[in-house]
Amino acid sequence: MMAAMRTARNIPRGALLAGVGLVIAMSSGPAAELDEVRSRQTLVWAADQEGGGPHVFLDPAAPGRLTGFEVEFADLLAAELGVKARFQQGQWDRLPLLLGRSVDCVINGIELLPERRRDYGCSRPYFAYGLQLLARRDGTLAAFEQLAAAGPAGRWRVGALTGSAAEVFLRSRHDLEVDVIGYDGTIDSLEQVQSGVLDAAVMDDCIFGFYADRFAELKAVGRTFAGGYYTVLTARDTPRLAAAIDEAIGRLIADGRLKALYDRWDLAGRQQILALRDAAEIPVAGRSSLRQLAADTLPMLLAAAGMTLLLACASFPLAIAVGLAIAVGRLYGPAWLARLLTAFVEVVRGTPLMLQLYAIFFLLPQIGLALPAIVAAVVGLALNYSAYESEIYRAGLKAVPPGQFEAALALGMTKWQALRHVIVPQAVRLVMPPVTNDFIALFKDTSVCSVITVIELTKRYSVLALSTGRIVELAVVTAILYLVMSWPLSLLSRRFEARQERTA
Repeated sequence: MMAAMRTARNIPRGALLAGVGLVIAMSSGPAAELDEVRSRQTLVWAADQEGGGPHVFLDPAAPGRLTGFEVEFADLLAAELGVKARFQQGQWDRLPLLLGRSVDCVINGIELLPERRRDYGCSRPYFAYGLQLLARRDGTLAAFEQLAAAGPAGRWRVGALTGSAAEVFLRSRHDLEVDVIGYDGTIDSLEQVQSGVLDAAVMDDCIFGFYADRFAELKAVGRTFAGGYYTVLTARDTPRLAAAIDEAIGRLIADGRLKALYDRWDLAGRQQILALRDAAEIPVAGRSSLRQLAADTLPMLLAAAGMTLLLACASFPLAIAVGLAIAVGRLYGPAWLARLLTAFVEVVRGTPLMLQLYAIFFLLPQIGLALPAIVAAVVGLALNYSAYESEIYRAGLKAVPPGQFEAALALGMTKWQALRHVIVPQAVRLVMPPVTNDFIALFKDTSVCSVITVIELTKRYSVLALSTGRIVELAVVTAILYLVMSWPLSLLSRRFEARQERTA
């Protein structure tokens, strides 16, 4: 029983997520059709309130109340269906995965792309957008055409919302000298441009229009480009609900209520309605064969797996060194140092890794210390795990009989010589099994680094699964990659445990 539990703990979180995705994809039942929506008198719509304005955000004047033009649009749409709207929170780049499981539709600035028409039900457009290039007012970027050549510091660093049309557009332009950095939130990229970490950002024009006053140091570079439309996503097996939503949007356009909504939000209502009336049909993307899918995605998954290994192998030795130093300082250092190190351990163990990564990557640039994303990830992981390693090594040091230390001193060794040559080597041998298990845990936690733009294996799987629509196939490949990387560590851990049992 204990062996089974230990094996379960050693399965990486990325593999677990991939497996969960596989189970959900295979076991989910039919989505709620129009009759069911009306029978429960509720239209459940999904959005990400962290994405911010003007779409869906918390009202500063009334904390806890959701507002935004899409919140009002969802209410209008539900009323046209004869029901009430109910909001469901989700992460923006994963919102479509909620369809047919916990929500009826997705309304959150979802751009109408060929891939989305292939995999989901897409309503007629309800909002027209254009992409806008943004840069610092005191910077050198003055036109989009400048991106075709290297900038003063080499390739331009340009941020975009992960999974958005802006990111798709930038990554498709192989003629541009840009490194595209994906962010989970639109505000994150604006703050990084403002602090000088990024050279520019690309986003929907309505988003920058909403935050222009807050980011007065930034400017819109040139006119909008590569425009498109927002759509309401529904599950493929709810055609009657999709048709009802289309009819409802048509009525909102015809009677002027949609124009009035956009005018209230300073979104150029008349221009919006004219653009929506002339909206062209977006073609449906084709589905690639399994051979083509493997050729297109396997190199990217392998590269992301390499990033996962790099993060784990670079950060854990640092965590061990720092953790051992903390343990020695707490047990054998002066009282003031022991108290300081104890406070560090408690603070780090008492706060989430994600919050620590955010502080290192997003807050340090505010005081002039901007770290590259990979460096910030390695530092964050190392500091976080050093607190846990320090507790393991402290227990190992205390497990060494006190007579060993006394005997070393009696032989003429100094305090630090005794620690280095006698106590620490014995403690290291004692704690090897739990340290190895911690390495496996850190290996799994590298997936958290995606919040600071590092694309490791779990994040790459998520992006590819949504862009290709091949959730099950990519989940299997991702799970296999995680298991291939983690299984040797599990064997190593058991070998250390067996060796310790033989010498006990």
